[in-house]
Amino acid sequence: MIRTSRNGRGRAGTALGARLRGTAPLALPVGWGAVAVAWKFGCPLARQPGLPMRIATSIVFLTVGTGLVLGVRRQLRRELVRVRAVAEATQQVLLRPPPARLDGLALAAGQLSATRGASVGGDLYEAVATPYGVRIVIGDVRGHGLAALGAVVAVLGSFREAAHDEAELGGVLRRLERALQRHLRERARDEHPAGGGGAPEHPVAEEFVTLLLLEVRADGRLAVLDCGHPAPYRLGDRVERLPMGEPLPPLGVLPLPAALVPYTGGRLLPGETLVLHTDGAEEARDDRGRFFGLEAVLARSAGRPPEGVVRQVHEALLRHTGGRLDDDVALLVVRNDRVRVPAQPAEPGLRRPRPAPSTHC
Repeated sequence: MIRTSRNGRGRAGTALGARLRGTAPLALPVGWGAVAVAWKFGCPLARQPGLPMRIATSIVFLTVGTGLVLGVRRQLRRELVRVRAVAEATQQVLLRPPPARLDGLALAAGQLSATRGASVGGDLYEAVATPYGVRIVIGDVRGHGLAALGAVVAVLGSFREAAHDEAELGGVLRRLERALQRHLRERARDEHPAGGGGAPEHPVAEEFVTLLLLEVRADGRLAVLDCGHPAPYRLGDRVERLPMGEPLPPLGVLPLPAALVPYTGGRLLPGETLVLHTDGAEEARDDRGRFFGLEAVLARSAGRPPEGVVRQVHEALLRHTGGRLDDDVALLVVRNDRVRVPAQPAEPGLRRPRPAPSTHC
C-alpha cells in the first residue's frame, strides 16, 4: 500500500511539473500584465491628466499585449513541434518504408497527403516476403486525413498477418474484408446516438476501400486481385497498363463472391518495373482543370531506380498542381532485379551414359 501511494504521488508530481512547464512561457507576460494593472490603478502618476501620462500608459499596455502574443505564439509552436513528431512516428508505424530489396525485388514507396501539415492520410501500402512469393497491397480509403486512419490500421494490420498465414491470395483478401467490417461495426457502435453522441459523421454504408492485392512469384508470374483499384503500370520496352482481369467491388460496398480466383495472365520479367498507385495520382488537376499525365511522366522515368521514379512523379505532381492536392497520393514501385540464368551446357569430359541394350528381338 505504501509503495502504491508513493507511485501515485510520484505520478501526480510529474503531471503537476509538466503543467507548470507548459505554463512557463506565459509567466513573463502575466507578470507584465500585473505590472500594467498596478500602474494603471495603483500609481498616482498614471491617473494624472495630460498627454505624457497617456503615452506612458499606452506604452505599458502595448508592451504587455506584445508579451502575451509572443508567449502564446511560443507555446503554440512547441505544441506544433510535438504534434508533428507524433505524426511522423505514426507514419513510421502505419506506412513504414518498404525494404530497399525484398527477395530479389527492388522497392521504393512514398506518399503525398492532401491534408496540409499531415504526414498520413487515407492511402495504404505494404510489401512482405512470404513462402508463396512477395505479396503487395495498395489501397485507398474513402476520404483522407485523420478520419481514414482507423480503416488504414485495420486493413494493414490484417494484411501483415494474413499474407504469411494464407496459402491462397483469395484467403488474404477475405481476411482483409473481415477486418474492415469489424472496424466499421465498432465505429458505428461508438458513433451511434445511444452511445452518447450524435448521428454518425460517416455512415457505414458510405465507407469503402479500393484495394489491389498482388503476388510476385519466384519466376516473375503475377497473381492479382483487384477491388476497384486503378491498374498499375508496367515499365519495360514501353509503358503499359498491367492486365488484371475482371475487377471485384471495393471492400465494404458488397460482399465478396464465393469464389475468388486471382488473375494470373501478367508477368514481371527481369529488369521490368511495376508502378502501383492510388487514384489521386491520375485525378490530380492543375488550376486550368487539366489532369496529371502520369503515363507520360513514367515514360520519362525509364531506366531510373524505384526511388528515382517515386521522386520524379512526386516532383511532377507538385509542379502540376502548384502544391495543392485534392486527394492523397501513394506510390509503390517494384523492379524485378532477379537474374535469368540460362541453361548450362554439360561439362566437358562428361559423357552421357549409354542406354542399356534392348533385349527384344
